[in-house]
Amino acid sequence: MSMLSFERKYRVRGGTLLGGDLFDFWVGQFYVGFFGVTTIFFTLLGTALIIYGAAIGPTWNIWQINIAPPDLSYGLALAPLKEGGLWQAITVCALGAFVSWALRQAEIARKLGMGLHIPFAFSVAIFAYFTLVVIRPVMMGAWGHGFPYGIFSHLDWVSNVGYQYLHFHYNPAHMIAITFFFTTVLALALHGSLVLSAVNPDKGEAVKAPEHEDTFFRDTIGYSIGTLGIHRLGLFLALSAGFWSAVCILISGPFWTRGWPEWWDWWLNLPVWG
Repeated sequence: MSMLSFERKYRVRGGTLLGGDLFDFWVGQFYVGFFGVTTIFFTLLGTALIIYGAAIGPTWNIWQINIAPPDLSYGLALAPLKEGGLWQAITVCALGAFVSWALRQAEIARKLGMGLHIPFAFSVAIFAYFTLVVIRPVMMGAWGHGFPYGIFSHLDWVSNVGYQYLHFHYNPAHMIAITFFFTTVLALALHGSLVLSAVNPDKGEAVKAPEHEDTFFRDTIGYSIGTLGIHRLGLFLALSAGFWSAVCILISGPFWTRGWPEWWDWWLNLPVWG
């Protein structure tokens, strides 16, 4: 795709966080930068390690390939490559690629004179991953508490954690996270359907303006958050879902080791019940 005319205005030097002019370049329509280079490096290395892990494993079945973390007996030490060290190296590559991508987003935003909302939002997703593979395992004293890399093995890990704490859906932070996830879907469904209904009028009718959209929700629920407000709300809901999903797994193990239904005993013991 050829460069659009207005893009030339922003393809200027500057805005880099590291590397200066040395890495301040584009490949086609894609800005690279220093962190673009590190993203490519970590991505290729991590992918190669995953392929190597599959090669030394028992199967090439994409569903059953499994790269497991070290055994709990290794604690927080480095494990041999074939006994969990591969998982540790891939985790470092994944974090390197994710953080590099976020910093590259920050550089692009600086060049365009935009806010850092996008890299900040992506950082919440990175935080959730970092919580699962670094913070929680460190707090529990072993890398083996991280989740394995594989499709079925990952799902098995999620299921096993749920059984380990009995009814995991009784985890209060999990309840909050799920509420935000579903509310995000609801808000974006309402927003998307409203926009489509406004810009796809019946034949012969004019495309409706934002005033019509605001009026629809004022007539429906008595209030309209507005065209800018819905995007701010969607960002808040989505980031809250990611944040509380990290919290819900972080408190399971380091701070609460029993079944989550027991946590709610405080409710049953309130004096109001007599």
